[in-house]
Amino acid sequence: MGLDMYANFTTETIKQPVDFKVGSATQIHCWRKHPDLHGWMQHLYYDKGGQQDFNCVPVVLDLDDLDRLELTMKAGSLPQTQGFFFGTSDGTELDDDFDFLDKARRAIAEGYTVFYQAWW
Repeated sequence: MGLDMYANFTTETIKQPVDFKVGSATQIHCWRKHPDLHGWMQHLYYDKGGQQDFNCVPVVLDLDDLDRLELTMKAGSLPQTQGFFFGTSDGTELDDDFDFLDKARRAIAEGYTVFYQAWW
């Protein structure tokens, strides 16, 4: 039990930035218990119009989102986030997070839609 986080890509046309259904997607990255990154994604979800509890609901990540995330990571200002069974982010995740950014940018450049969702 805990916070499982996934970045996926799809060739399907996504018509809204949050709360959509995808028939087929491929996982490009996953994290286990990195709540501060999840907190950043949660803020993005609500900024894009999401209104549900941020669990098992997707949010599209575009290049602008990835650029903002990169700046936030470099500044060391991911929001401290807590939740039941979330664990803690301790800063050791940074290289892995940058690896995700590279994979996500490549997927978008190849014409895929990238999205994030988590299950806790």
